[in-house]
Amino acid sequence: MKRMKTLLLITVALALVVTACAKSSSGQYGLVKADTLTVCTDAPYEPFEYQDANGNWTGFDMDLISKIADGLGLKLEVTIQPFDGIWLQPQAGACDLVVSAMTITPERSAAALFSDPYFDADQSLLIRKSDEGTLTSLADMAGKTIGVQTGTTGEIYAQENAPADATLKSFDEPAAMFLALQSGDIDGILQDFPVNLDRANQDPTNFVVTEKFATGEQYGFATSKDRTALIDAINSELKKLRDNGGYDEVFQKYFPGG
Repeated sequence: MKRMKTLLLITVALALVVTACAKSSSGQYGLVKADTLTVCTDAPYEPFEYQDANGNWTGFDMDLISKIADGLGLKLEVTIQPFDGIWLQPQAGACDLVVSAMTITPERSAAALFSDPYFDADQSLLIRKSDEGTLTSLADMAGKTIGVQTGTTGEIYAQENAPADATLKSFDEPAAMFLALQSGDIDGILQDFPVNLDRANQDPTNFVVTEKFATGEQYGFATSKDRTALIDAINSELKKLRDNGGYDEVFQKYFPGG
């Protein structure tokens, strides 16, 4: 009887240890999957989030969040989601964190909890190289068609600042916008400067950035309002990377000389 009681106590103790381990890996940060940081992203969105030829996730955002996940002792898992309303996905249980070159705005902050800013970004106008002499500014887009991505701050900027007779055409993802610009279906793309600049640098014979708009935008990682412990941990790791040179290492990889 005593032996049975001892065995029962050991079993209970082991169960408590397992429960404590599960709580430490998922309960502490409210993770959807134990020991794993599951992130939502709208990809491809070069140079921030995309997959290489081998299917591995890369880009400024992905390299940065990989370092952060390592610092927290967590594996990284990526799920692709449409950008429009992506900041609501952690609350819906689709992921733990949004990592998608997303600008911190009052509207989004009302429904999501943001990390400290990790990237400064502005808006810009990308056109075909053949139109470089005529479409030098946003004002020159009068009567033209401008491509924007649905739900982005670029779309909002275009709505507020494009010429009244310009037509705005919304796309769900940027790859389709670049194809539409190249084919002549649209005359320009208004979106984040780093993304437009990256495309122009990759294909300088076809594309050029003609104007940059200083908006003071900053990117942040986002989660649900109740996951303060997760955001605190993300901010702590982000600070460590800024202090130890890890952030600069990633930045220079994608924006050399920046």
